[in-house]
Amino acid sequence: MSEELVALAKRLISFKTVDPEGIAEAAGFVKGWLEARGIAAESDEVRGLPVLKAEVGPEGAPTVVLHGHLDVVPALEGQFEPRVEGDRLYGRGAYDMKGAIAAMLIVTAAMREQEAVRVRLGIVGDEESEEEAERGSDHLVDGGFTGDFAITGEPTDLHIGVEAKGVLALRLEVGGTAAHGATPWLGDNAVLGAVEVFRSIESLPFARHSSELFDRPSINLGRIWGGDALNKVPDRCVIDVDIRYLPDQDPAAILAEVQALPRASAAQLLTRPPATVDRDSVFVRALREAAVAHHDGDPMSVGRDGASDAVSFLRVGVPAVEFGPVGAGHHGPEEWVSISSLETYRGALDSFLRSIPGRLDD
Repeated sequence: MSEELVALAKRLISFKTVDPEGIAEAAGFVKGWLEARGIAAESDEVRGLPVLKAEVGPEGAPTVVLHGHLDVVPALEGQFEPRVEGDRLYGRGAYDMKGAIAAMLIVTAAMREQEAVRVRLGIVGDEESEEEAERGSDHLVDGGFTGDFAITGEPTDLHIGVEAKGVLALRLEVGGTAAHGATPWLGDNAVLGAVEVFRSIESLPFARHSSELFDRPSINLGRIWGGDALNKVPDRCVIDVDIRYLPDQDPAAILAEVQALPRASAAQLLTRPPATVDRDSVFVRALREAAVAHHDGDPMSVGRDGASDAVSFLRVGVPAVEFGPVGAGHHGPEEWVSISSLETYRGALDSFLRSIPGRLDD
């Protein structure tokens, strides 16, 4: 099983899913892989990006959605050439989250013949996008592709992500005074001013907040534009700031703190809510039991710093968690997933799904 799983993960990594063409190619491969195993797969689109749906098991049975995304952030050219070093499979998307999708595909295929649980597989192509509306996961949910529980395979190192930070993306404009580049002391450099504004954001009260699973919000200066000539002191600079706030924080209050800063005007680009799921859900407890054998401590003792598409399910009352294999380096130059953990992850998903009827009877 491990050889098939690794081969499938490597094939998925090889698709350059940073643009619509690459995402469509990967989605076509996944659709063909499912259909070759007798599983009907339906393909839809949101903003020109594919949304795949497949399901096995009887209607009316307890239903679990296995959910993931094929798109990845931009990468170095060589990162789409998967390589194995020891227990590590390297490549863009290995950890976030093509390795998990490979395991979910194999688990879905393995559940074809049983009659106790319905497994729905939903795969989108826009999780990494900056769009606030018309998102693939919302399209799945709004179209009725839900269940009693959902697992999205984001990287969690075999922990169960019962909380995830929300997103507040802001664009700030900072003004200055132009002058000749040879006499910068006669001007007011807006680029340097924007950096000072960003440092001020890092020092605001909201940035020092903590909770049970998070020691602080995340604040990143993602983009900066400033200056229109080399020999001129820039009089305007724009920065995009990515704030990942904690589940008990109010994004409107955070925006108000930022807008109160001198020198800069701030506008909201997008916001996404945080994720919080009831740890006492029978499905969460069953997944915990499937995962607990692989941990020294509690596998639910984790909060996810990244935003979660699980909120698409949570907003309609479907409990949803993040749960993925072991690895590191997602969005970085050396992204990898543990090969042995992929097999462990596959086994945990399979055990969880097969345990559900008995857990519900209890």
